[in-house]
Amino acid sequence: MLATLGLVIFAVDDVDIAARFYRDAFAWEETVTTPVYVEMSLPAGMRFGLYDRLGFARNVGEYPLAGPGLTSSEIYIHVDNLDEACARLRRAGARELSPPRARDWGDVVAYFADPDKNVIAVARPIS
Repeated sequence: MLATLGLVIFAVDDVDIAARFYRDAFAWEETVTTPVYVEMSLPAGMRFGLYDRLGFARNVGEYPLAGPGLTSSEIYIHVDNLDEACARLRRAGARELSPPRARDWGDVVAYFADPDKNVIAVARPIS
């Protein structure tokens, strides 16, 4: 069996706010826009979706949690310019969780939270 990852979806409180955040932070192009769902094209054929929590719940049969603290979701993004990526995330309104630093697995990584408390890691190789 061949299994490939083609789409990551976050459940969000407000699709418009979330879409604006990710457009501002990464300049990803919207390819699907509905009142409850936005999908963006990323390099290398990947796609990223933002789904209104109620619409998401209708699909999966259970309402995704939205409370205090961070979610248990993380998107790990390789960037060519870590300083620029961090600056864009801050301007877009992300909350910085951890500044850029070398990690044991060979990347320099900074962690942020989006408006829905999903974790965004932006990374580049150490060397």
